[in-house]
Amino acid sequence: MSIAKLKEIIEGANNIVFFGGAGVSTESNIPDFRSANGLYSERTKDYISPEDILSHSFFVNHTKEFYEFYKEKMVYKDAKPNDAHLALAELERRGKLKAIITQNIDGLHQKAGNEKVLELHGSIHRNYCMSCNKSFSLDLIIGYKDVPKCDICGGIIKPDVVLYEESLDLDVLNKAISFIQHAEVLIVGGTSLTVYPAAGLIRYYKGNNLILINKSVTQYDNRANLIIYDKIGKTLKKVL
Repeated sequence: MSIAKLKEIIEGANNIVFFGGAGVSTESNIPDFRSANGLYSERTKDYISPEDILSHSFFVNHTKEFYEFYKEKMVYKDAKPNDAHLALAELERRGKLKAIITQNIDGLHQKAGNEKVLELHGSIHRNYCMSCNKSFSLDLIIGYKDVPKCDICGGIIKPDVVLYEESLDLDVLNKAISFIQHAEVLIVGGTSLTVYPAAGLIRYYKGNNLILINKSVTQYDNRANLIIYDKIGKTLKKVL
C-alpha cells in the first residue's frame, strides 16, 4: 500500500526534492556512520574515535594520520551507483526531480547522471591546496603515500569535505533551503536525521507531501505524510 501511495504521489508531482544521507549509499557497499556496524562504532588502535579523527583540529595537528584513516575508511573510488541513485537520475530526466540535497561525499549521484546535486558536506572528488587553492584530483590524493602536497607552492592539500568543527558552505545551504521551501514533494531517504544543521533543513518544508524512507525510526516521523521503513534503493526501484 505504501509503495502504491508513493508511486501515486510521484506521478502527480512535478517539483520533487530529495534529501538523502548515508543510507542512500550503503547499497553501493559504502558503510554508513551511526548504525550498529557503522563507521562510528569502530575505534582506532589508539582508541581515538572516528569523529575525532574527522575533525578540523585533528587534520591540522595529525595530517598524516588523518589521511591514513580517510583513504582507508572514507574513500570508495570504485563504488558504483545503486538502484536509489539510478531511480533519482531517472526522475530528473523525466523533469520531476528538481534537486538532490545530499549529506554524502561519494559523488555517486553525479555518476548516476544527476546534474542538480547540492553536496552539504562536500566531495572526495574535489581537493585543493590550502595555500594557493589549486585543485587536485582524487587519484592524486590516493597515489600519495604521505601527506599530499601542492606541486606549485608545496602547501598541504585538503579534501573539499566538511570536517567536524567546520561550517557548511552557506551558498550551498541557502540553495538547499530554497529548493525545500518551494518543493511540492520532499522525499527524505537513508538518513537518521540527527546531524545538524543538515537535519534541520526539513523544517523549511511547508507542503503536505513529506515522505520518509528509512530503515529505522527518526525524530521527524510524526511530521511525515508517508513513512516507509525499508531500503531506499529497493523502495525507489519498485516505484519506478
